[in-house]
Amino acid sequence: MTQLWFETALLPGGWERHVRLRLDAGRIMAVEANTERKPDDEAHGIAIPGLVNVHSHGFQRALAGRTERRGPSSDSFWTWREVMYRFLDRLTPDDVEAITAQAYAEMLEAGFVRVAEFHYLHHDADGAAYGDRAEIAARIAAAAGATGIGLTLLPVFYAHGGFGGADPSPGQRRFLNDLDGYAALLEGSRGAVRKLDGGNIGIAPHSLRAATEEELVALTTMDADCPMHIHIAEQEAEVEACLAWSGHRPVEWLFDRLAIDGRWTLIHATHVTPSEIEAIAASGAVAGLCPITEANLGDGLFPLRAFLDHAGAIAIGSDSNVMIDAALELQQLEYGQRLAENARNIGAGKKGGSTGGDLFRAALAGGHRSMCSETVGLEPGAPADIVSLDPGHPALAGLDSDALLDAWVFSGGRGVVDGVWCFGREEVRGGRHRDAERIAQRYRAVMERLGG
Repeated sequence: MTQLWFETALLPGGWERHVRLRLDAGRIMAVEANTERKPDDEAHGIAIPGLVNVHSHGFQRALAGRTERRGPSSDSFWTWREVMYRFLDRLTPDDVEAITAQAYAEMLEAGFVRVAEFHYLHHDADGAAYGDRAEIAARIAAAAGATGIGLTLLPVFYAHGGFGGADPSPGQRRFLNDLDGYAALLEGSRGAVRKLDGGNIGIAPHSLRAATEEELVALTTMDADCPMHIHIAEQEAEVEACLAWSGHRPVEWLFDRLAIDGRWTLIHATHVTPSEIEAIAASGAVAGLCPITEANLGDGLFPLRAFLDHAGAIAIGSDSNVMIDAALELQQLEYGQRLAENARNIGAGKKGGSTGGDLFRAALAGGHRSMCSETVGLEPGAPADIVSLDPGHPALAGLDSDALLDAWVFSGGRGVVDGVWCFGREEVRGGRHRDAERIAQRYRAVMERLGG
């Protein structure tokens, strides 16, 4: 039994002072508020629930800062994608494990406690399947196990290069599976996460470009209970191509053909109409937003206020991992809306509401829904996934309650995170992952070999 005592903590019912959390077997067994510290309590400052990162491509952490040179013509998501394809051809399974471990350690240091890994780099450099189809999935699970982050592994189904079952390009050869190959990959991935605390599996058709209608229907029947994640409507060119192929926009096409419900997470959904916003919200599906990556790739802005006004569920993800910071994702989400609307505090739900607090709670609830989690927050029975903020950080000076979240999101960022517990294990202390240096050394060795 571990006892953690906090000066203040964000509980499901609101902020409380002098809170003791009793942890056992990776879960919170009891919560006591307004209680004095005992000699055997481990004392900390500010406790909040850890956030879920609902969309990550771990290997892309190695691309961060390496795609910021202008090409011979106008650059876009599509030119960035070609650079990414050329880079990933050089990666071995060992490389993927080392890079992903670095990304996961940084996620923990930034306040994420769980990650949904949208994993599509399945095969060897020539496109041939490994002897174990789940070879790289197992490396991702190893990175999660080494860092301690909770993992929902989403093996990606990728069979085509464009709408209507178009042939894939050579750059996509490491991603490709037919339905039988994918079923084998899914089973192998399930085995890879079995020994992880909180390890989970989900199904992820890459996009409407990469799977036909028949394949999408087949994927939904492979597991009736697990999360379903899909990229959709990220780019205007994607919407235009879908219209040219089918006469329908991507979200409209998806809802017309499949029963979309709360097990679905629609990643990006950047370019959506008012009727599509209403449909997503009514379905219970989560909009998985990745504001830093969406800004980096020039995707556009999701219509946040309209979606929240329809009681839509949102979550955040680090996607390309160009910058890993849970607070900064929320900040970028809000600031993008401010620039578009020429207004402030777009994410606050009501007059006098805290923008940081409301966005944090929305991302917390939506993130757990996206993982099909049963419990959320610092309450008895929940996994002991806890983030402590440093009350001595200048950004938090003189503040309490939701003002702490406002300061974390809009002023302090990842530097405010002091400690992180995942399933009751302390993975971050003093802002650093317990194995940060060894993980970084392995990562640096890979990057030095790969070069620019």
